[in-house]
Amino acid sequence: MSCIVIGAGGHGRVVLDILRAAGLHVVVGFVDSNAKTHGHRVDGCEVFGDMSCIERLKREHGVKSAVVAIGDNGVRRSFAEAAESAGLTLLNAIHPSANIAENATLGRNVVIAAGALVCAHCQIGDSSILNTGCIVDHESMIGTAVHVCPGARLAGRVTVESGAFVGIGSTVIQSLRIGYESVVGAGAVVTENVEPMTTVVGVPARTIESLATEEEARSWLRPMLAARSATTPVSTP
Repeated sequence: MSCIVIGAGGHGRVVLDILRAAGLHVVVGFVDSNAKTHGHRVDGCEVFGDMSCIERLKREHGVKSAVVAIGDNGVRRSFAEAAESAGLTLLNAIHPSANIAENATLGRNVVIAAGALVCAHCQIGDSSILNTGCIVDHESMIGTAVHVCPGARLAGRVTVESGAFVGIGSTVIQSLRIGYESVVGAGAVVTENVEPMTTVVGVPARTIESLATEEEARSWLRPMLAARSATTPVSTP
């Protein structure tokens, strides 16, 4: 089946690699809302234009399906809705090295990257990302448009509500709830429930009401980017 990847940034490259490794679909190219990318090639695939070119791609290239490869949870969910409204089927992109239990349940537009582990009786919601090497243990429930970052570890019976962001290398102990639109900072160890729309950081994780500066946000959520100049734009992974 011919498909497109919506989003030609860093996460788009990851999704393209996953689709190629899986070998189940032919990737025709990308669409992206950034006009500066149009006409360029990303890892050998053309960026055709923005969402307005989908009808042409359906006619000329037989495109019937898509994966939305945008790191921002809310934006990813919105583009998934737009893709379905345009008549495209939303695909899952699952790397062959990911280990997924037979009785796990996956929604649509789910990306599961290399080395991820999804254990027995887990439920993974639409438009969620389980990134490289993360662990989602037994009977955990991942809501819609969640991002579980590389190396994050969720113990059994954890619930992650819609739109939450679980940072790189973080740990969530068993039977906890991560509230909707909340953020778990990089490397945090979560030992109690996280309220909706809050940010927790540290070991053990504690709630912070606000991040005073962009530099502070960088240091908690994407520590590898903290050393970059403040004038350097940060792309969502």
